[in-house]
Amino acid sequence: MFLVIGANGQLGSELKLILGEKAEYVDREQLDITNEAAVRAFVRPEKYEAIINCAAYTAVDKAESDADVAEKINVDGPRYLAETGVPLVQVSTDYVFDGTGYRPYVEDDAANPQTVYGVTKLAGEKAALEKSSGCFVVRTAWLYSTFGGNFVKTMRRLGAERDKLSVVFDQVGSPTYARDLAEAIVAMLPKLKPGVKEVYHFSNEGVCSWYDFAVEIMKLSGLACRVGPIESKDYPTPAKRPFYSVLNKGKIKKDFGIEIRHWTESLKDCVEKLNHGL
Repeated sequence: MFLVIGANGQLGSELKLILGEKAEYVDREQLDITNEAAVRAFVRPEKYEAIINCAAYTAVDKAESDADVAEKINVDGPRYLAETGVPLVQVSTDYVFDGTGYRPYVEDDAANPQTVYGVTKLAGEKAALEKSSGCFVVRTAWLYSTFGGNFVKTMRRLGAERDKLSVVFDQVGSPTYARDLAEAIVAMLPKLKPGVKEVYHFSNEGVCSWYDFAVEIMKLSGLACRVGPIESKDYPTPAKRPFYSVLNKGKIKKDFGIEIRHWTESLKDCVEKLNHGL
């Protein structure tokens, strides 16, 4: 039996569709991972093969003024889960890097987070790796799905309401369909054993800007809304976004024989589901 934490989010919801009755699913109502005693009481090592921690404080801008809460969820939570002795999959982010690179980031590139979100997620990675019996840290980026709130659903909503939108073109990365990430994590589980501790990168293949991503969303959704490119300086936010956050997936493909789809192919799948109300 696996334990999925943050089961009502994008990734947790996709894992539920894949794992079904092979896992138990909890959200903050059932288990507050920032409460050490609650985690110790709930997570019994003899019951679970592995924990998949999808729970995170992901409000990147809000985290800048809410660092204490972000730290509790992103650092303390993974630490308490790791200390249970159950092998852990800890989901992390491209924001651990500063985004000034020019080639896809590999797992052992120097981390240099520029935001509270990135700092806390990196600290959570370290806590998970240090305290766990076995751990896979899986960094991802630009996550979207048919569940929850995300860029794809926001663009579709705004595209239906407006004739024109402006989206930044100078931030480059790779979108990730949460369904594809969930399938990759499930494929990794058989190799997650005590004593095994590794960091992996996963996103869909290909590279685009947020502007390119938005244009493709409108096209696949059949929306007439025109998307115009703007620079990041014309759309200031409390948290600094990485300008370049492409992740190198060579390690995860080699170690698990995973084939990764191009982002446009996965986006088409997701949009078709949204179009049919699935």
